[in-house]
Amino acid sequence: MKPVLVTGASGFLGWHVARVVLGHGLPVRALARRPGSVGDPDLEEVAGDLRDPESLDRAVAGCQAVFHVAADYRLWAREPQELYRSNVDGTRHLLEAARRAGVERVVYTSTVGCIGFVPGGVGDEETPVSLKDMTGAYKRSKFLAEREALRFAREGFPVVAVNPTAPVGSRDIKPTPTGQTIVDFLSGRMPAYVDTGLNVVDARECAEGHWLAYLHGRSGERYILGSENLTLREILEQLSEISGKPAPRVRLPWVAALVAGLFSTAGARLTGRPPRVPLDAVRMARKKMWVSHAKAARELQYRPSPARTGLRNAVEWFQEHGYC
Repeated sequence: MKPVLVTGASGFLGWHVARVVLGHGLPVRALARRPGSVGDPDLEEVAGDLRDPESLDRAVAGCQAVFHVAADYRLWAREPQELYRSNVDGTRHLLEAARRAGVERVVYTSTVGCIGFVPGGVGDEETPVSLKDMTGAYKRSKFLAEREALRFAREGFPVVAVNPTAPVGSRDIKPTPTGQTIVDFLSGRMPAYVDTGLNVVDARECAEGHWLAYLHGRSGERYILGSENLTLREILEQLSEISGKPAPRVRLPWVAALVAGLFSTAGARLTGRPPRVPLDAVRMARKKMWVSHAKAARELQYRPSPARTGLRNAVEWFQEHGYC
Protein backbone atom coordinates (compact mmCIF):
# COMPACT_ATOMS: atom_id res chain seq x y z
CA MET A 1 0.00 0.00 0.00
CA LYS A 2 1.40 3.39 -1.02
CA PRO A 3 1.98 5.91 1.78
CA VAL A 4 0.33 9.32 2.14
CA LEU A 5 2.58 12.31 2.77
CA VAL A 6 1.40 14.77 5.44
CA THR A 7 3.26 18.04 5.89
CA GLY A 8 2.96 19.82 9.22
CA ALA A 9 2.45 16.58 11.19
CA SER A 10 4.65 17.94 13.98
CA GLY A 11 2.14 20.77 14.44
CA PHE A 12 -1.36 20.97 15.85
CA LEU A 13 -3.81 20.41 12.98
CA GLY A 14 -1.28 18.48 10.89
CA TRP A 15 -0.84 15.88 13.62
CA HIS A 16 -4.60 15.38 13.82
CA VAL A 17 -4.77 15.00 10.02
CA ALA A 18 -1.97 12.42 10.12
CA ARG A 19 -3.76 10.43 12.85
CA VAL A 20 -7.06 10.53 10.91
CA VAL A 21 -5.39 9.25 7.74
CA LEU A 22 -3.65 6.55 9.76
CA GLY A 23 -6.98 5.63 11.36
CA HIS A 24 -8.44 5.03 7.92
CA GLY A 25 -5.85 2.38 7.23
CA LEU A 26 -3.28 4.23 5.13
CA PRO A 27 0.41 4.45 6.06
CA VAL A 28 1.53 8.02 6.75
CA ARG A 29 4.85 9.61 5.85
CA ALA A 30 5.44 12.82 7.82
CA LEU A 31 7.66 15.62 6.49
CA ALA A 32 10.05 16.85 9.18
CA ARG A 33 12.49 19.76 9.03
CA ARG A 34 14.25 18.53 12.18
CA PRO A 35 14.92 14.85 12.97
CA GLY A 36 12.58 13.58 15.66
CA SER A 37 10.30 16.62 15.54
CA VAL A 38 7.18 14.64 14.63
CA GLY A 39 7.31 12.63 17.85
CA ASP A 40 4.89 9.89 16.80
CA PRO A 41 6.26 6.36 16.34
CA ASP A 42 3.29 5.38 14.16
CA LEU A 43 4.34 7.86 11.47
CA GLU A 44 7.22 7.37 9.04
CA GLU A 45 9.35 10.48 9.40
CA VAL A 46 11.09 11.78 6.28
CA ALA A 47 13.51 14.71 6.25
CA GLY A 48 12.51 17.65 4.11
CA ASP A 49 11.95 21.38 3.93
CA LEU A 50 9.37 23.23 1.85
CA ARG A 51 12.12 25.63 0.79
CA ASP A 52 14.29 22.75 -0.52
CA PRO A 53 12.75 21.31 -3.73
CA GLU A 54 15.14 18.35 -3.90
CA SER A 55 14.13 17.18 -0.43
CA LEU A 56 10.48 17.32 -1.50
CA ASP A 57 11.15 15.08 -4.50
CA ARG A 58 12.45 12.45 -2.08
CA ALA A 59 9.55 12.96 0.32
CA VAL A 60 6.77 12.45 -2.24
CA ALA A 61 8.43 9.55 -4.08
CA GLY A 62 6.03 6.60 -4.15
CA CYS A 63 3.18 8.44 -2.39
CA GLN A 64 -0.42 8.09 -3.53
CA ALA A 65 -1.62 11.35 -1.95
CA VAL A 66 -0.42 14.47 -0.17
CA PHE A 67 -2.06 16.46 2.62
CA HIS A 68 -0.24 19.80 2.69
CA VAL A 69 -1.05 21.18 6.15
CA ALA A 70 2.27 22.85 7.02
CA ALA A 71 2.50 26.63 7.09
CA ASP A 72 4.51 29.36 8.73
CA TYR A 73 1.72 30.50 11.05
CA ARG A 74 3.00 33.67 12.67
CA LEU A 75 1.04 36.88 13.08
CA TRP A 76 4.34 38.72 13.50
CA ALA A 77 7.76 38.05 12.01
CA ARG A 78 10.85 40.23 12.07
CA GLU A 79 11.49 39.14 8.47
CA PRO A 80 8.03 38.84 6.82
CA GLN A 81 9.58 37.42 3.63
CA GLU A 82 10.19 34.19 5.55
CA LEU A 83 6.44 33.60 5.51
CA TYR A 84 6.27 34.01 1.73
CA ARG A 85 9.20 31.64 1.19
CA SER A 86 7.54 28.90 3.24
CA ASN A 87 3.88 29.46 2.45
CA VAL A 88 3.92 30.56 -1.19
CA ASP A 89 7.18 29.23 -2.64
CA GLY A 90 7.01 26.13 -0.45
CA THR A 91 3.51 25.27 -1.65
CA ARG A 92 4.59 25.65 -5.26
CA HIS A 93 7.69 23.50 -4.68
CA LEU A 94 5.64 20.75 -3.05
CA LEU A 95 2.94 20.70 -5.74
CA GLU A 96 5.57 20.60 -8.48
CA ALA A 97 7.25 17.64 -6.76
CA ALA A 98 3.89 15.88 -6.29
CA ARG A 99 3.00 16.36 -9.95
CA ARG A 100 6.37 15.02 -11.07
CA ALA A 101 5.93 11.99 -8.80
CA GLY A 102 2.50 11.16 -10.21
CA VAL A 103 0.66 11.72 -6.92
CA GLU A 104 -3.03 10.94 -7.43
CA ARG A 105 -4.52 13.70 -5.26
CA VAL A 106 -3.53 16.63 -3.04
CA VAL A 107 -5.52 18.23 -0.24
CA TYR A 108 -4.19 21.72 0.40
CA THR A 109 -4.89 23.35 3.78
CA SER A 110 -5.65 27.03 3.31
CA THR A 111 -7.28 29.17 6.02
CA VAL A 112 -10.58 30.87 6.75
CA GLY A 113 -8.60 34.09 6.45
CA CYS A 114 -8.74 33.66 2.67
CA ILE A 115 -12.56 33.71 2.73
CA GLY A 116 -14.43 36.96 2.20
CA PHE A 117 -16.33 38.28 5.20
CA VAL A 118 -19.73 39.95 5.16
CA PRO A 119 -20.10 42.87 7.61
CA GLY A 120 -22.81 41.79 10.02
CA GLY A 121 -23.31 38.55 8.10
CA VAL A 122 -21.80 35.19 7.20
CA GLY A 123 -19.34 34.53 4.39
CA ASP A 124 -18.82 31.44 2.27
CA GLU A 125 -16.59 30.12 -0.51
CA GLU A 126 -18.25 32.43 -3.07
CA THR A 127 -18.01 35.68 -1.07
CA PRO A 128 -15.86 38.12 -3.09
CA VAL A 129 -12.37 38.68 -1.70
CA SER A 130 -9.01 39.93 -2.97
CA LEU A 131 -5.41 40.34 -1.87
CA LYS A 132 -6.10 43.88 -0.66
CA ASP A 133 -8.54 42.44 1.90
CA MET A 134 -5.76 40.41 3.53
CA THR A 135 -4.34 41.82 6.79
CA GLY A 136 -0.66 41.16 7.42
CA ALA A 137 2.03 38.96 5.90
CA TYR A 138 0.53 35.68 7.14
CA LYS A 139 -2.86 36.16 5.51
CA ARG A 140 -1.36 37.63 2.33
CA SER A 141 1.07 34.72 2.00
CA LYS A 142 -1.69 32.17 2.55
CA PHE A 143 -3.93 33.93 0.03
CA LEU A 144 -1.18 33.76 -2.60
CA ALA A 145 -0.42 30.14 -1.68
CA GLU A 146 -4.07 29.20 -2.14
CA ARG A 147 -3.98 30.83 -5.56
CA GLU A 148 -0.95 28.68 -6.42
CA ALA A 149 -2.79 25.52 -5.34
CA LEU A 150 -5.88 26.37 -7.38
CA ARG A 151 -3.71 27.22 -10.38
CA PHE A 152 -2.34 23.67 -10.33
CA ALA A 153 -5.93 22.40 -10.28
CA ARG A 154 -6.82 24.54 -13.30
CA GLU A 155 -3.84 23.03 -15.11
CA GLY A 156 -5.29 19.55 -14.55
CA PHE A 157 -3.48 18.39 -11.40
CA PRO A 158 -6.05 17.15 -8.82
CA VAL A 159 -5.87 19.61 -5.91
CA VAL A 160 -8.67 20.26 -3.41
CA ALA A 161 -8.42 23.21 -1.01
CA VAL A 162 -9.89 23.27 2.49
CA ASN A 163 -10.27 26.37 4.66
CA PRO A 164 -10.23 25.54 8.38
CA THR A 165 -11.70 28.14 10.69
CA ALA A 166 -10.29 28.25 14.27
CA PRO A 167 -9.43 24.68 15.34
CA VAL A 168 -9.22 24.03 19.07
CA GLY A 169 -8.67 20.83 20.98
CA SER A 170 -6.08 18.41 22.28
CA ARG A 171 -2.34 18.47 21.57
CA ASP A 172 -2.07 22.18 20.81
CA ILE A 173 1.52 22.08 21.95
CA LYS A 174 2.82 25.44 20.76
CA PRO A 175 -0.02 26.66 21.27
CA THR A 176 -1.80 28.33 18.34
CA PRO A 177 -3.09 31.91 18.81
CA THR A 178 -6.60 30.56 19.53
CA GLY A 179 -5.17 28.00 21.92
CA GLN A 180 -3.16 30.72 23.64
CA THR A 181 -6.40 32.63 24.24
CA ILE A 182 -7.75 29.56 26.04
CA VAL A 183 -4.55 29.21 28.08
CA ASP A 184 -4.67 32.90 29.04
CA PHE A 185 -8.27 32.51 30.15
CA LEU A 186 -7.51 29.42 32.23
CA SER A 187 -4.49 31.14 33.78
CA GLY A 188 -6.44 34.25 34.77
CA ARG A 189 -4.55 36.49 32.34
CA MET A 190 -7.61 37.84 30.52
CA PRO A 191 -9.20 40.66 32.51
CA ALA A 192 -11.08 42.02 29.47
CA TYR A 193 -12.15 41.06 25.95
CA VAL A 194 -12.72 42.77 22.62
CA ASP A 195 -15.89 42.67 20.55
CA THR A 196 -14.93 40.16 17.89
CA GLY A 197 -16.09 36.78 16.68
CA LEU A 198 -14.69 33.48 15.43
CA ASN A 199 -15.92 30.26 13.92
CA VAL A 200 -14.67 27.52 16.26
CA VAL A 201 -14.25 23.82 15.38
CA ASP A 202 -12.81 20.79 17.11
CA ALA A 203 -9.38 20.02 15.60
CA ARG A 204 -10.06 16.29 15.30
CA GLU A 205 -13.30 16.91 13.41
CA CYS A 206 -11.59 19.47 11.18
CA ALA A 207 -9.01 16.79 10.39
CA GLU A 208 -11.84 14.39 9.50
CA GLY A 209 -13.02 17.09 7.12
CA HIS A 210 -9.66 16.89 5.37
CA TRP A 211 -10.20 13.17 4.86
CA LEU A 212 -13.68 13.78 3.47
CA ALA A 213 -12.22 16.35 1.07
CA TYR A 214 -9.74 13.69 -0.07
CA LEU A 215 -12.59 11.25 -0.71
CA HIS A 216 -15.29 13.52 -2.10
CA GLY A 217 -13.88 16.98 -2.85
CA ARG A 218 -13.91 18.34 -6.37
CA SER A 219 -10.55 19.40 -7.77
CA GLY A 220 -10.18 23.16 -7.89
CA GLU A 221 -12.85 23.75 -5.24
CA ARG A 222 -12.56 25.25 -1.75
CA TYR A 223 -14.37 23.89 1.30
CA ILE A 224 -14.77 25.71 4.62
CA LEU A 225 -14.16 23.35 7.54
CA GLY A 226 -15.71 25.02 10.56
CA SER A 227 -18.49 24.52 13.05
CA GLU A 228 -20.05 27.32 15.10
CA ASN A 229 -19.94 31.10 14.84
CA LEU A 230 -19.44 32.67 18.28
CA THR A 231 -18.53 36.05 19.67
CA LEU A 232 -15.43 36.11 21.83
CA ARG A 233 -17.67 36.78 24.83
CA GLU A 234 -19.69 33.64 24.04
CA ILE A 235 -16.48 31.63 23.74
CA LEU A 236 -15.29 32.89 27.12
CA GLU A 237 -18.66 32.09 28.70
CA GLN A 238 -18.48 28.53 27.39
CA LEU A 239 -14.93 28.22 28.71
CA SER A 240 -16.22 29.44 32.06
CA GLU A 241 -18.94 26.80 32.12
CA ILE A 242 -16.44 24.08 31.21
CA SER A 243 -13.67 25.10 33.61
CA GLY A 244 -15.57 26.76 36.45
CA LYS A 245 -13.43 29.88 36.13
CA PRO A 246 -15.13 33.30 35.86
CA ALA A 247 -15.41 34.95 32.46
CA PRO A 248 -14.23 38.56 32.12
CA ARG A 249 -17.04 41.13 32.07
CA VAL A 250 -15.13 44.18 30.84
CA ARG A 251 -15.23 44.88 27.13
CA LEU A 252 -12.07 46.59 25.90
CA PRO A 253 -12.65 49.28 23.24
CA TRP A 254 -11.06 48.36 19.92
CA VAL A 255 -9.04 51.61 19.91
CA ALA A 256 -7.46 50.62 23.24
CA ALA A 257 -6.54 47.22 21.81
CA LEU A 258 -5.08 48.96 18.75
CA VAL A 259 -2.86 51.15 20.93
CA ALA A 260 -1.68 48.08 22.85
CA GLY A 261 -0.91 46.34 19.56
CA LEU A 262 1.06 49.34 18.28
CA PHE A 263 3.23 49.54 21.39
CA SER A 264 3.66 45.77 21.68
CA THR A 265 4.66 45.36 18.03
CA ALA A 266 7.02 48.35 18.15
CA GLY A 267 8.75 46.75 21.13
CA ALA A 268 9.07 43.48 19.25
CA ARG A 269 10.91 45.20 16.42
CA LEU A 270 13.48 46.41 18.94
CA THR A 271 13.89 43.16 20.90
CA GLY A 272 13.25 40.57 18.20
CA ARG A 273 10.87 38.74 20.53
CA PRO A 274 7.28 38.14 19.36
CA PRO A 275 4.85 40.77 20.63
CA ARG A 276 2.36 39.88 23.35
CA VAL A 277 -0.31 41.70 21.31
CA PRO A 278 0.51 41.46 17.57
CA LEU A 279 -0.82 44.45 15.67
CA ASP A 280 -2.07 42.24 12.82
CA ALA A 281 -4.09 40.19 15.31
CA VAL A 282 -5.77 43.35 16.61
CA ARG A 283 -6.57 44.48 13.07
CA MET A 284 -8.07 41.07 12.27
CA ALA A 285 -10.18 41.24 15.42
CA ARG A 286 -12.05 44.24 14.07
CA LYS A 287 -14.07 41.84 11.89
CA LYS A 288 -16.21 38.96 13.05
CA MET A 289 -14.82 36.07 11.01
CA TRP A 290 -18.11 34.24 10.63
CA VAL A 291 -18.61 31.76 7.83
CA SER A 292 -20.80 28.86 6.74
CA HIS A 293 -19.64 25.27 6.18
CA ALA A 294 -22.81 24.43 4.22
CA LYS A 295 -20.89 23.54 1.06
CA ALA A 296 -18.71 21.01 2.92
CA ALA A 297 -21.84 19.57 4.55
CA ARG A 298 -23.54 19.27 1.17
CA GLU A 299 -20.68 17.92 -0.93
CA LEU A 300 -18.43 16.17 1.61
CA GLN A 301 -20.99 14.96 4.17
CA TYR A 302 -19.07 16.98 6.75
CA ARG A 303 -20.95 17.00 10.06
CA PRO A 304 -19.04 18.73 12.89
CA SER A 305 -20.31 18.84 16.45
CA PRO A 306 -20.83 22.17 18.28
CA ALA A 307 -17.79 24.27 19.22
CA ARG A 308 -18.11 23.18 22.87
CA THR A 309 -16.61 19.79 21.92
CA GLY A 310 -13.33 21.36 20.85
CA LEU A 311 -13.31 23.87 23.69
CA ARG A 312 -13.78 21.10 26.26
CA ASN A 313 -11.05 18.98 24.65
CA ALA A 314 -8.71 21.98 24.70
CA VAL A 315 -9.42 22.84 28.34
CA GLU A 316 -8.89 19.26 29.48
CA TRP A 317 -5.67 18.86 27.49
CA PHE A 318 -4.14 22.17 28.62
CA GLN A 319 -5.00 21.41 32.24
CA GLU A 320 -3.63 17.87 32.07
CA HIS A 321 -0.35 19.06 30.55
CA GLY A 322 0.37 21.94 32.92
CA TYR A 323 -0.28 24.92 30.67
CA CYS A 324 -2.32 26.70 33.32
